[in-house]
Amino acid sequence: MQAVHIVIGLAVLQYFFFGLLVGRARGKYNVPAPATSGDPMFERYNRVHQNTQESLLLFLPGILIYSLYFNPTIAAGLGVIWIIGRFVYLRAYIKDPKTRGLGFALTALPSLFLLIAGLIGAVLALI
Repeated sequence: MQAVHIVIGLAVLQYFFFGLLVGRARGKYNVPAPATSGDPMFERYNRVHQNTQESLLLFLPGILIYSLYFNPTIAAGLGVIWIIGRFVYLRAYIKDPKTRGLGFALTALPSLFLLIAGLIGAVLALI
């Protein structure tokens, strides 16, 4: 279970790091707060950060529920794939948003698996 907690901590730190990138992009591309639009490069960094927040909403309960009813080591491994996927997503989205597909898949698929399998585990434990 500790591995799951480490992965969760790393995922949240990654989200914080992406927020720092948004702050840096604000200065670099001259988009003062509270603006959320302006230079297209700033908007890319901002969208990566927002998309990561949206993805965390699915990932965090999924990894916790799955690890409770099934194998925490598998949950942590899928969580590492999720983290790598977010870095792939960041790199691709900044370069060209149209190329974000691989990074999206590396985060969406583990999240969906963890959540759906975890819910199945919960239902099976209930009955």
